Amino acid sequence: MIFALKKYQTDTLEALKTYLEAARTIGAKAAYDGMTREGVRGANSYRPLQGLETIPYVCLRLPTGGGKTLLSAYTVKIAAEAYLERDYPLVLWLVPTNTIRAQTLETLQKPGHPNYEALRTAFDGRFRVLDIADFTQLTPTDLATQACVVVGTFATLRVNNPDGRKVYAHNENLEPHFTSVPANAASMDRKEDDSSIKFSFRNLLALHRPLVVVDEAHNNTSSLSVEVLQRVNAACVVEFTATPANDSNILHNVSATELKTEDMIKLPIRLSPHNTWEEAVRDSILNRQRLHDLASGDAAYIRPIVLFQAEEKGKEVTKEVLLKHLIEQEKIPREKIAVVTGDQKELDGINLFARDCPIDYVITVEALKEGWDCSFAYVFCSVASIYSKKDVEQILGRVLRMPYAKRRAEPDLNRAYAHVSKSSWQNAVRQLHDSLVDMGFEKTEAASFIDTTPLPLEGGGVAGLFADTPAPTVIELAEDISHYHTGQTDSKNITIEKTSGGSRIILNGSISFEALDKLKAAVPAAARQSLDVEIRVHNAKYQRSFSPAARGISFLVPQLYFNLDGDLTLAEKDAFLDVNGWNLANYPADVSEVEFKLTESGVQWEIDLSALGKLTEKVVGTAEQYDLDLVDTGWTQNQLCSWLERKVRQDDVTHPILIDYVRRALVSLLEKRGLPLTMLARWRYVLAKVLIEKIHSNRTDAGENGYQKALFAPQAAVETRFDYAFNFRPDEYAPHSLYVGHPYQFQKHYYAGIGELENKGEEFDCARAIDLCKGIKHWVRNLDHGGFWLPLAKGKFYPDFVAELEDGRILVIEHKGKIYATNEDSKAKACIGALWEERSGGKALFLMTVAEKGRPSLDEQINRKMQE
Repeated sequence: MIFALKKYQTDTLEALKTYLEAARTIGAKAAYDGMTREGVRGANSYRPLQGLETIPYVCLRLPTGGGKTLLSAYTVKIAAEAYLERDYPLVLWLVPTNTIRAQTLETLQKPGHPNYEALRTAFDGRFRVLDIADFTQLTPTDLATQACVVVGTFATLRVNNPDGRKVYAHNENLEPHFTSVPANAASMDRKEDDSSIKFSFRNLLALHRPLVVVDEAHNNTSSLSVEVLQRVNAACVVEFTATPANDSNILHNVSATELKTEDMIKLPIRLSPHNTWEEAVRDSILNRQRLHDLASGDAAYIRPIVLFQAEEKGKEVTKEVLLKHLIEQEKIPREKIAVVTGDQKELDGINLFARDCPIDYVITVEALKEGWDCSFAYVFCSVASIYSKKDVEQILGRVLRMPYAKRRAEPDLNRAYAHVSKSSWQNAVRQLHDSLVDMGFEKTEAASFIDTTPLPLEGGGVAGLFADTPAPTVIELAEDISHYHTGQTDSKNITIEKTSGGSRIILNGSISFEALDKLKAAVPAAARQSLDVEIRVHNAKYQRSFSPAARGISFLVPQLYFNLDGDLTLAEKDAFLDVNGWNLANYPADVSEVEFKLTESGVQWEIDLSALGKLTEKVVGTAEQYDLDLVDTGWTQNQLCSWLERKVRQDDVTHPILIDYVRRALVSLLEKRGLPLTMLARWRYVLAKVLIEKIHSNRTDAGENGYQKALFAPQAAVETRFDYAFNFRPDEYAPHSLYVGHPYQFQKHYYAGIGELENKGEEFDCARAIDLCKGIKHWVRNLDHGGFWLPLAKGKFYPDFVAELEDGRILVIEHKGKIYATNEDSKAKACIGALWEERSGGKALFLMTVAEKGRPSLDEQINRKMQE
């Protein structure tokens, strides 16, 4: 069984693959600095590992619930082929704790589990996973014929003095691994008595240079942790974390919005503060019953579960107090409750997904913070008066996972719920917001995913029905600011009342940033952060309700179609290949990019990959190098041909055509160029990259010819069709990052949040000009991963902005900086945009804006276009 990856997961892996392939050719730093890193704000230049400056060392950021372990499993194959160039890599998989180590081992060793299946498929079943404590079970044959994954913790290797640690100790069982290692080999630990090489696991790792996969890398940024990577002589380090350290080389960022859009997590979180912990417990029970009734109509089996966080021993509401309250006061049968703490593990051996499982409530203190995962958990209830922030984050994360990773028909089953006591969560909104940020949410995302709308709990302390207009937000302050006077603009949205304990702020409608700043200035410094978060959460709630997307207003944009053999066909790259008939057999297989040079100092090989640069390997010592090239590797020409064919397989090239193309390429290298088979076998991974690039180049050539013929030839039949339109769907806007809010509060964006827009610069200026334009009904900051696109010969063009005008026309805007306004890419985009407009019958407009001295302002450029 293969688990189908979500788009954000494939995008993450593709970013990693692209980087590692470039790093293999032009180096780790140059590859990183030259990449466009999606969703990474303020991207810095590459920071290498001290002592391992040349190796790739990157971080992939995914919030809680993003599937970091599954992506780590896929990473093994990607790194092996793209950078390590090994059929069977050795992997050191490091996790933060022993609990997570046990969980990771279980999923990687369990047939049928997605993590196990990812490895099994990648290596055709030739892989082995073992605990670091069992390293003596590894044999040289294992390392030569299987991908070997060793799972351990950083703590196992991270010591000031390695003496006494098994992984650093001499072990006779490892002797077979060192039989062919020269006595003077560098980078090897040695025995003190005779200076001979230790047969240690550390030396074994250093000898084979492992791929290091790090889970939750932010826990491992000390100098001692870096020393661990130096000790094992890591060949490549890939980190997966929700909260990277400030100095991490973040290669790709996934937002919580993307996870929500792909049905991985339940959002927003409906937060309900209560006067007492007893009320919080009662309404949690009522909420669970409400969700249970809703779930009974769902196509899949869902049994909503409440997670209670009790207090430690010696506090007021311990697990015993809470259990007694549930049984005696709330009349919950004992068999429906499981207590899970360090010394009481009532879920062991229980399948919470089973239809006959009676468990509806789980009481914990902190034991669920690692290694526990049940997507039926919907409600988090904290009764703790003093608690660890980290425990809250980890337990809260357990209620975010979506059952079956699929959106439910009933909207309330797509949300998570939190019930807390005001006595312990005095600033509940800010506390929940901060917990989400620590779980990997951006601050803007966290504010938009907290919902304080009252729940309709029959008989509970919170009443009312869901309404189209959000309920007012009430903020209680210990300080009296009733003397504060709101400006005329905000007077209808802000009411301030004096109370016996201070004052009360009542918010209705959207609050301007100017009013927010003034209110913050009116309260003591200690209260400003909470006030800031609560008003931002209120604004997000208001925007969710009143954005055009939330109100169900459709937003359709016509797409470009052309006639292909009598059928109306969407104008995209694959269709252009069919115009002339794409056939690899019609292209030469001469691999001229491979160069082989003999220099005075030795043998130098050069492989020129035009997409990445020139890869060069030099070895001093002619005789030694020739020996390496001429030693029989056991490869035959047919074996190498078959191996290459497997590595370069293409969905649109049949097996007979591809095998013939590879065979012709080998013949050109072996017979026409006179290169040794042993050399080609040793460089087979690079040769595969060359062949893939050659095929891609041939395909691009065929596509460009088809593109010109289908769209721009005199006989081309092209239409901009409104009956075949791109649909901006309400729940499918998934930016990598969100606009932070300052300095302008946008009013007409189609979605509540604005994706991938900085708060300054030319694109911001263009967005503001669009938002202020009177003739525009609503607009979208278009995303280049799932937004509206127009075809180009080599791919897709995603314009920066798409707007619907009050008169029903569609306006598409691409903004270009002055230096890019006249380059070939801009010319191609302007050309296809003009064609899209021309064939729309006056219903669509395309504009390329440029901000430079001497041109009309952006406002004028937009208004002039609308008047055409």
